[in-house]
Amino acid sequence: MSRTPRVGWLFAHDWDGAACDRLQAAGLARFDRAGFDLFHFPSQLGLAVYDHERFARAQARRGRRLGWRAVLSHQEHFGALAAALVAEQLGLPGAAPEAILAAQHKLHARRVLQQVAPETSLGFAPLEAAYGEDIPGGIGYPRFVKPVKAAFSVLARRIDRREELQAHTRFDAWERWVIRHLVDPFDRLCRARLPQAGSAHRMLLEDPMPAHLPQYNLDGWVAGGQVHALGVVEAVMYPGTQAFMRWELPARAGPGLQAQALDVARRFLGAIGYRHGLFNLEFFHDPATGRLTVIECNPRLASQFGDLYRRVHGIDPHAIGVALALGEDPCALPRTEPTAAVAASLVYRAFDPAAVPAGPGRERLAAFGRAFPDGLALSFPKRGRALARDFKWTGNHHYGFVHLGAPDRQALRERAERASALLGWPAPYEGAAPRARPTERPAAAPISPGTAADGAAESSPLIGIQRP
Repeated sequence: MSRTPRVGWLFAHDWDGAACDRLQAAGLARFDRAGFDLFHFPSQLGLAVYDHERFARAQARRGRRLGWRAVLSHQEHFGALAAALVAEQLGLPGAAPEAILAAQHKLHARRVLQQVAPETSLGFAPLEAAYGEDIPGGIGYPRFVKPVKAAFSVLARRIDRREELQAHTRFDAWERWVIRHLVDPFDRLCRARLPQAGSAHRMLLEDPMPAHLPQYNLDGWVAGGQVHALGVVEAVMYPGTQAFMRWELPARAGPGLQAQALDVARRFLGAIGYRHGLFNLEFFHDPATGRLTVIECNPRLASQFGDLYRRVHGIDPHAIGVALALGEDPCALPRTEPTAAVAASLVYRAFDPAAVPAGPGRERLAAFGRAFPDGLALSFPKRGRALARDFKWTGNHHYGFVHLGAPDRQALRERAERASALLGWPAPYEGAAPRARPTERPAAAPISPGTAADGAAESSPLIGIQRP
């Protein structure tokens, strides 16, 4: 009989799907996958009938039949909570479902943070109006508004006047259907298991933060209630926006910042009872005052950053997730030799619906793979209503990622600009050169095995939400 453990991996797509395939090929575990892909048709039709408890019962039955020794998921919207429910039913290591609910219900999480780390909390209040209702008076502007339960920055934005907020909370029948089916599974479970949090079908108002403050992510893991840090990733925004332009590891911040953020994470995670699993704490930091301001704490791995940690630190956060799910010590995992001193996840966005670059196509992706065998390129084309909904719900369209490493930040920028030119996309750097003209086509070549290319698949024509 094989000694390789059998593990359920739920909602493993994109970054998680690639990691699942890689870790299985390495013999770490045999993975049984389940869960629809929210971003691709027709898989995303599963949204119409999804229910957390029904899905968890089905996967628990499957896990008993197949002999699962663990279950995990890093997917934000459904996966982390579903995995916690399945682990609970099978008696496997995992986070308490109530802890996942407490972290993902943004209003409840704000209330907890206000109690345990008030120096890091923003001013906040629920919006006392249902979608489509008149916005009440007495709200001071500007405000930052976001849904109590959402992901991928959907409907999160700064609002400067009442009329903007009124328009922001008006949805047509199809949009209301999408929102209801995205939120209902969470809301039903929350009412049953964390009723004090209140309805998730509403918006949260927060004090806006100054645009110039740097933003960071602390990544880490918890086992037996003990909180450990993986590292800090720095976010860089598109100038004049709140949209991510790239993430860089390591962050350009002093070592004291990680310790400060870790202390806040310990207090918050302890207060909500999150005692097992990976986490990601998003925060602003004011270098002049030293103040750390929490945006949110996600009770799962920020999967996109896993590749960056492998490049720079030789640490595999996805392997850590599997070890935690198996009840094993992540510290016992071997490290690999780092391949870069700095790495970035480059985010390609369009802010004008009339100026969305075309997908790179097989020829450009092949040229990228030949020039950057260590690189990763992903393309997410959209059109029609899905594209229009991106601009309405997020203010931009995110159409691609590139991951690269380099010996220093200057070399990283140079590599990023060369890679972007090959793909025909504007480099996500301030003052970067314009993208290559559409007529500049590289010679045909096979796609590099080191390059993930899913640009041939139409992304999310039904739902129209985008990745972070």
